[in-house]
Amino acid sequence: MSRGKMRENIYLFSSASTGHFYTSSKNKRKKSEKIELRKFDPIVRKYVLYREKKMK
Repeated sequence: MSRGKMRENIYLFSSASTGHFYTSSKNKRKKSEKIELRKFDPIVRKYVLYREKKMK
């Protein structure tokens, strides 16, 4: 793999089903499991769980 191909762009979608998402990237070699973070959802105005989905 070339040097710039180690990071993968991902979406973090809200579990509150509002359609809100954050974008991020992660190191494929160090983090093989899916990311789950508690972040603020401005639509419901609460902190909710965001789960990773791949960008197409």
